[in-house]
Amino acid sequence: QVQLVESGGGSVQAGGSLRLSCATSGYTYILYSMAWFRQAPGKEREGVASIDTFGSPTYCADSVNGRFTISRDNAKNKVYLQMNSLKSEDTAMYYCAAVVSGPACSAASYKYWGQGTQVTISA
Repeated sequence: QVQLVESGGGSVQAGGSLRLSCATSGYTYILYSMAWFRQAPGKEREGVASIDTFGSPTYCADSVNGRFTISRDNAKNKVYLQMNSLKSEDTAMYYCAAVVSGPACSAASYKYWGQGTQVTISA
């Protein structure tokens, strides 16, 4: 049974940092790309960043370039999202996704999803 479990969300002030983690199990993690998506209330789920099996990142949203960093630890079957210089518009539920078949920044491309971790940024 495939499981993706996110952690690390919380409430911080604008300008602060958070590090999200996604622990995976139940499939051959190392063979697949991973990604982070986010969804704010009333908005569609959007891609934040993806990372391939070699550790090469793709940042899906221009707004996160230079502030967010995606990484993976293949020994621990985990993927991370380091978020710096957080802004109120980063407030959303953040989801980890795995096993892509299609464009890396498209939610429709991913087979497995975690339950999400809430990130709230206050001004």
